[in-house]
Amino acid sequence: MSLTAKLVLSPLLVAQALATRARLPRLPEAAGAREGAVGRGPLLRLLILGDSSAAGVGVADQSQALAGVLPAVLAARAGVRVQWRLVARSGATSRQCLDMLAAEPPFEADVAVAVLGVNDVVEQQPSHHAVAAREAIANRLRNAHAIGHVVFAPLPPVHRFPGLPQPLRWVAGRDARRLDQAVAQWAATRDDVSHVPIDLPLNPALMAPDGFHPGEVVYRVCGTALAEHIADVVWPRLRG
Repeated sequence: MSLTAKLVLSPLLVAQALATRARLPRLPEAAGAREGAVGRGPLLRLLILGDSSAAGVGVADQSQALAGVLPAVLAARAGVRVQWRLVARSGATSRQCLDMLAAEPPFEADVAVAVLGVNDVVEQQPSHHAVAAREAIANRLRNAHAIGHVVFAPLPPVHRFPGLPQPLRWVAGRDARRLDQAVAQWAATRDDVSHVPIDLPLNPALMAPDGFHPGEVVYRVCGTALAEHIADVVWPRLRG
């Protein structure tokens, strides 16, 4: 979308954003433990970091969310014991996730998975600011927590969120795709960072009741894809 077109639509987009925020139900973060261990074999310490999609908004319990699916699939596929920890808050931007990390007690891990970006789009963060925040996150994870590799999940296809009206959905979707492309290009410049594209099945039946957050099936698809990437690509590289 051209800048002129976006400026022309701005009053409508602001009105739609405010109305949507007021209309959508506020779903809680998933209940359940935010750390644990699963599997048998060599130890792999995993950090899951991010926003509402990392926190499990859209399902009732963490066992149905990313923190339940990802460690279990990873343990089975890689033949390891996964000791995992979840640091996430609904509504967090990339910059706020960096602040969350700074507030955490000292810990070390081998691999981190970061689920971020939708709130950067909502807050209209320029792509280069969001990428700079992710770079700061990756550097902090490496330097302060001894994490060997950071996996960034892709932004979801916001243009297919049924909870967003048009043209807000279309505009937010374009912004999300632009940000995701910028993150992928940046990640390709580093050996200790990866960006994993995932073909997410999104339709009203597979999403949470608000039409904005993932449902259990989407969490399962995303968690499985991320686990396979870590087991097949990241973990062998870290061990070898």
